[in-house]
Amino acid sequence: MSGIAILLVDDHPVIREGYRRLLERQPGYRVVAEAETAAEAYRAYKASSPTLVIMDLALPGPSGLEAVRHIRQWDPCARILVFTMHQGAAFALKAFEAGASGYVTKSSAPEELIRSAALVVRGDRAVSADIAQELAAERLDGKRSMLEELAPREVEVLQLVASGMRTEAIAAALNLSPKTIQNYHYGIKAKLGARNDAHLVWLAIDAGLVRPSGPHRHT
Repeated sequence: MSGIAILLVDDHPVIREGYRRLLERQPGYRVVAEAETAAEAYRAYKASSPTLVIMDLALPGPSGLEAVRHIRQWDPCARILVFTMHQGAAFALKAFEAGASGYVTKSSAPEELIRSAALVVRGDRAVSADIAQELAAERLDGKRSMLEELAPREVEVLQLVASGMRTEAIAAALNLSPKTIQNYHYGIKAKLGARNDAHLVWLAIDAGLVRPSGPHRHT
């Protein structure tokens, strides 16, 4: 394991610095680029061609799911490890659908991140122990998250709608037309059985897509 060039994507500089130090203590690991948003992550990937991307999902504007999908569209061989606070199995499944190769929660031990990074670089899949346990439990219990009804792009649009962004702003962020965003919006409400936008926001909060204290409370 030598010469592993890493793109680190997280919107908190102090947190990135901590992860950088952790990763660069490993022989041959070096962080060659950093990004705070999905758009920056895409540009940094094209500019630096890293061996591995370590990506948070909770980014300002479009989430890490959008960044994962965009990078994989440009480079189908990109190796992306999601490292996030989102602990639900449904989020992990959506990340894999979008093109991630691994999913580790930030509540995991540092060794879990290093182990998963090595697996993803090798071409394997990786999940942290807590997510593996939750995935197994959901299969045994027959539980389904409402996010499972949605495609990764729909999850992205739902998160932005529920966070208070207007249709035009979402369209600009995702490089889609306002009409397309409206169609996604209506389709999501239909799939989830949301009575109105307020109900849709409540469902997004319940799924952990947005925090109750976010700007959606004013919409």
